[in-house]
Amino acid sequence: MKLYVGNLPFTVQEQELKDLFSEYSSVSSVQLITDRETGRSKGFGFVEISDDDEASNAIQELNGKDFGGRAVIVNEARPRESRENRSFDRRRR
Repeated sequence: MKLYVGNLPFTVQEQELKDLFSEYSSVSSVQLITDRETGRSKGFGFVEISDDDEASNAIQELNGKDFGGRAVIVNEARPRESRENRSFDRRRR
């Protein structure tokens, strides 16, 4: 199960996020989302956990928990929307 993790401190590193979730589950992968231009964290990311029961437990245990001075948001990730839904018109180039 892929989990969305939001409201993260901008200074958090992937290893720190993995360590946090490893207390409650076995983590398959961690991905922090960064700004393309600056490389700085956007304050959210995704954690993948192979066991659904462990993932549900991690959501219950970590959602709202203080992490780096911020109450993190943890829930099941929604499927990514297609890029066709963007508000600008590509034909106007």
